[in-house]
Amino acid sequence: YLVTAGVVVAVSEFAKRSDRLGGLIAALPMVTVLALIWLYVENQPQQKIANHAWYTFWYVIPTLPMFLVFPWLLPRLGFWPTLGVCLVFTVICFALFAIVARWFGVELLP
Repeated sequence: YLVTAGVVVAVSEFAKRSDRLGGLIAALPMVTVLALIWLYVENQPQQKIANHAWYTFWYVIPTLPMFLVFPWLLPRLGFWPTLGVCLVFTVICFALFAIVARWFGVELLP
């Protein structure tokens, strides 16, 4: 757990020093890699680990538009309203994406 917390702190510290480096490090799938390692260490079946990677891919796609909307809204609304709007926007994107993904045989919602 300390390693996981350390990753969050490291990303924040890098972002303070360099927008680009902070963004690059945040974009790396560190949380997913750590989750995959924890699943493996906890002796989860390979299929469960593979499924985690598979669904992570599909869940990332509808979150990407938020990263374009956030910098556009931030100077107009301020931090907290922008964050709230982006969270709602991401939920809507996810719901629409889940509907479209279902047409291609990918079930994202139970």
